[in-house]
Amino acid sequence: MTDYKLTTLCYLTNGDQVLFMVKGATSKNITNMNAGKYLGVGGHMEQDESSYECVIREIYEETGISEDQIDGLSLKGVATFINDSCDNEVMYIYKGEYTGSSDPCPGNCDEGVLCWVPLTGIWDIPVWEGDKEIFKLLFGPEYKAAFEIKLNYSGDDLISVSVHV
Repeated sequence: MTDYKLTTLCYLTNGDQVLFMVKGATSKNITNMNAGKYLGVGGHMEQDESSYECVIREIYEETGISEDQIDGLSLKGVATFINDSCDNEVMYIYKGEYTGSSDPCPGNCDEGVLCWVPLTGIWDIPVWEGDKEIFKLLFGPEYKAAFEIKLNYSGDDLISVSVHV
């Protein structure tokens, strides 16, 4: 059986904007395959941690946003990433609305810099091709229910996508 890293990812919205972290080349990962890419906030699950506990912790660590500043935070889907050049991963994907009064941007942490991107602009920022498939499920007109998506990569190239709704 293949070992999978367990991670979480959250897309926080604020009206018609989505919060992203632009990953830096000098993050705590020495070789950061995400450098220069826009990602939602999240990270690796710790021992004995649920995905919800992980996403709350990661949001706070990366943005300073606490759970009481988020409305409707809920699990929207699960993504399985298969890649021949790095660890395989199962990611729990959350979405919620930021309701806090102070803007977390342009905050930064040791992983990157936070920024708001208009929802209409998320298709044009540097992201993994598989992220665009996730955007369709989270923000597109076809979003109806929780989803499961499997993304197969060869290095940086997306070679197949399988979606179950």
